[in-house]
Amino acid sequence: MTQALPLSGRDLFWPPADELTEAAERIRARLGDWPPTHAPWRLCLTAPDAPNGGDLIIVADLQHHGEHVAKWLVQGAGVIEASDNAATLHLCGERYRLEGHLSDDWIAALAAFLDCGFEPHNALVLAMAWRDGDETASADAWPVELSRFPRVPGLPPAPAQPFPRCPDRLGLYAVLPDAKWVERVLGFGVKTVQLRHKAADAGLAGDIARSVAAGREHDAQVFINDHWQAALDAGAYGVHLGQEDLHTADLQKLNAAGIRVGLSTHGYYEMLVALHFRPSYLAFGAVFATTTKTLPTAPQGLARLARYVQLLDGVVPLVAIGGIDGQVLPDVVATGVGSAAVVRAVTDATDPAAAVSALQHAFLQ
Repeated sequence: MTQALPLSGRDLFWPPADELTEAAERIRARLGDWPPTHAPWRLCLTAPDAPNGGDLIIVADLQHHGEHVAKWLVQGAGVIEASDNAATLHLCGERYRLEGHLSDDWIAALAAFLDCGFEPHNALVLAMAWRDGDETASADAWPVELSRFPRVPGLPPAPAQPFPRCPDRLGLYAVLPDAKWVERVLGFGVKTVQLRHKAADAGLAGDIARSVAAGREHDAQVFINDHWQAALDAGAYGVHLGQEDLHTADLQKLNAAGIRVGLSTHGYYEMLVALHFRPSYLAFGAVFATTTKTLPTAPQGLARLARYVQLLDGVVPLVAIGGIDGQVLPDVVATGVGSAAVVRAVTDATDPAAAVSALQHAFLQ
């Protein structure tokens, strides 16, 4: 069993706070088995003389601290502005705003989730989903009630209606580089594919049109990555968008057209952002390290995926993505996730048809 670093005796809070440390240890003991974190973080209830990149300084009023905040941020520290029903994390040039409940033990819970290895913005989401006494309710006290989670304010308005829902269990989801691959893999019997044609070159429109036509021929779900307007023009079943696309894609137009929209997420904060828009599915990743694209976060792992599934089961279809091949797919499916996206497990296979057959078999176990 993996052991978390002992919280007592660490420079966990500033100034040192035995009561907070005891509460953090009590909560941490009910959060399960996680690889230990070696990040040199500490939660500062007052500003230390020399903040560093591991400090998260908690303040009640950001403006009251004036020029000090800018200095702390330049020195690499993070700042959490907390009030009765909101918290905002300022870290590495980003601002993460959250509205929701702050329990008496939220700071201790934040320390515990940081110790589980979660990034500060995701740990803050989990800390705001915490309720005093959760650690006494059961041996497993992980937050799994979505109604308790905070919300992200200031997002663009969501469409009036949710995006059309996908099947709850999309199964094997092949992500493919061009129309030839789409046609080939659909011919193998795969029912969910994504055309990831990254360049907006002269061949884009033709590849999208061919992929959409192949989807209709095989009665399959074909998603188009990123190029939402071209997907609309071609009458595609769906589009897949990243978090950055939420600022540029016309979600109202997509919704009015009745197209399915899947959104990428890389943790709890991005999950809250995505859920605001009520998408057709959420993709969670990268589960494992991958060479197919630059990752915005470290690999998430199976334990995080399992918690995601536990929280979102019945809420929105979920797709696991990132570094998934035939060797690890059974473990991915064992988390309960209804779909797993694969790239090189198909396109780099010596015998793609045999590879697809083996991958599909994992969903039948």
